[in-house]
Amino acid sequence: MSTTTSTPTATSGNTLSAKWAATRRQSQRVWALSKPYFSSEHKWQARGLLLAIVALNLGMVYMNVLFNDWNKLFYDSLQNKDATVFWEQLGRFTYLAFALIVIAVYKFYLTQLLDIRWRAWMTTHYLQRWLKDQAFYRFELSRFQPGSAEGQSVSTPDNPDQRIQEDIGQFTGLTLSLSMGLLNSVVTLGSFVGILWTLSGGFTFSFQGSEYIIPGFMVWMALIYSLVGSVLTHYIGRPQIALNFQQQKVEADFRHRMVRVREYSESIALDRGEAVEHAQLELRFGRVLANYLALIGAQKRLIWFTSFFGQAAVVFPFLVAAPRFFSGAIQMGELMQISNAFGEVQGALSWFVDNYRSLATWRATTDRLTGFEGAFQALVPVATNDTAPADTAVRASDLTVSLPNGAVLLAHMQLQATAGDAVLLTGPSGSGKSTLFRTLAGIWPFASGKVERGEDTMFLPQRPYFPDGPLRDALAYPQAATSYPDQDLKQALVDAMLPQLVDQLDRVDAWSQKLSGGEQQRLAFARVVLKKPRWVFADEATSALDEAAEATLYQRLRALVEARQGGMVSIAHRPGVAAFHQRHWALEPQAAGNEALFKLAEKPA
Repeated sequence: MSTTTSTPTATSGNTLSAKWAATRRQSQRVWALSKPYFSSEHKWQARGLLLAIVALNLGMVYMNVLFNDWNKLFYDSLQNKDATVFWEQLGRFTYLAFALIVIAVYKFYLTQLLDIRWRAWMTTHYLQRWLKDQAFYRFELSRFQPGSAEGQSVSTPDNPDQRIQEDIGQFTGLTLSLSMGLLNSVVTLGSFVGILWTLSGGFTFSFQGSEYIIPGFMVWMALIYSLVGSVLTHYIGRPQIALNFQQQKVEADFRHRMVRVREYSESIALDRGEAVEHAQLELRFGRVLANYLALIGAQKRLIWFTSFFGQAAVVFPFLVAAPRFFSGAIQMGELMQISNAFGEVQGALSWFVDNYRSLATWRATTDRLTGFEGAFQALVPVATNDTAPADTAVRASDLTVSLPNGAVLLAHMQLQATAGDAVLLTGPSGSGKSTLFRTLAGIWPFASGKVERGEDTMFLPQRPYFPDGPLRDALAYPQAATSYPDQDLKQALVDAMLPQLVDQLDRVDAWSQKLSGGEQQRLAFARVVLKKPRWVFADEATSALDEAAEATLYQRLRALVEARQGGMVSIAHRPGVAAFHQRHWALEPQAAGNEALFKLAEKPA
């Protein structure tokens, strides 16, 4: 029979080791987020500002040392009723205070300047990465993959907009304030611990007939006082880290749902979906309130302790030093100097206690940004997309297309469309027509193989995007409207059967909401007429139009690409569209047991 005994020392050592490892990982995360800016093209400005802020923080500590010396002289003059020294010290206070004010003002100004420059650089950096290679689109595709809590992929960040807009601002501001505060505390401790050690003298006591002296008694008392406070603060305030992280998430979820209501206001109104949206908004706001109540409960418990801790620190040095004062061993000035030095040492040692709430927020923000950074690095690469030969609209070889859940739609597919081709792609609903369309466009990440696409290509989705603003910007998007003369803009609207908009080029509006579905699709066609691409890919681009309008627009589209010696590929269901295409690709279901759910077959036009 064997027995197992616990080893408290080993357990304690393992706990300390785990905490040290966690601290090291947090430091590595902060360094990984901070280093790019201080190594960027703005590195000399950034480093110069940082050095200036460090110098001002050191200057602030030096001024506090001078004020500590001033306390002794000033209060001694009061006790001794020495008017000469009293007025001298008031004069000295004037220039000391002026110097302190100047240092404080420029410390604040330069810190804020570095904060906003750092935030601006990080925001620009992450905006570029978010918009590059359709990362914003791929994040949304991955949000609700199965296999993780709440339907989210482990590597997919929630609410990227909040991480860029809010988390970066909190990270830069808190990193600067906390790091400078820690530096200030370390330097203050080094500056005042010697003063307090000298002033406090030794504490003498008898034990079992022997007399003992503890040198620098006040220093040890400050250390014990602060250590106990830091340990208790950590255990009382630890829940705030997870609660702060969750609060940022639920706030962003609530805000995102309201934005969705605004974006789809017409559809919701037509469906009379107000009650459902209200219930969903109430549900999300309920999560905000529930988490916030838990957070303020945790903060209340911490404030109970830190308030008591801070108030006790005011009178603690007087209680310890009072016997020496009343015995005449020290004067009032020295008592005040001891109190001030103890406050500085205890404050430096209690930096963790005083900043725990900020540390909890900073930790949560750092974790969110680290997760955001990790999501960029974990992005799934898209299928190889190269430029095709001049006479080729699109060519794919060994192309396999899958769904986010891993199901294979098409396997090892070959296809090609060349100049003069007008190809119609059909298939049953859910066969992956739009997914193949996205793959050919080079934005679908769940595909492998090689895709070559001709230059000067435009894609027309079923639901086009129009930015809010002047109509001319919506028409020219994504190019600048200034690239096209007004006459070309107006003619494109006429050719796309939108003559009523010709005189509204400078009208500012939310065009995605103000235009009907058919008008939006015609405005997308106006873009094609304006830009005259050689190759056009259209995905149900006329589904909201009547058959007569559809035929007119396809006739003009066919004439446009033929004039450019190009071609087009269309996804459509209506038989009338087939008349404008001489080739037919069909997606056909395959029997169970095949590698893919569908196959691509060439059919007679």
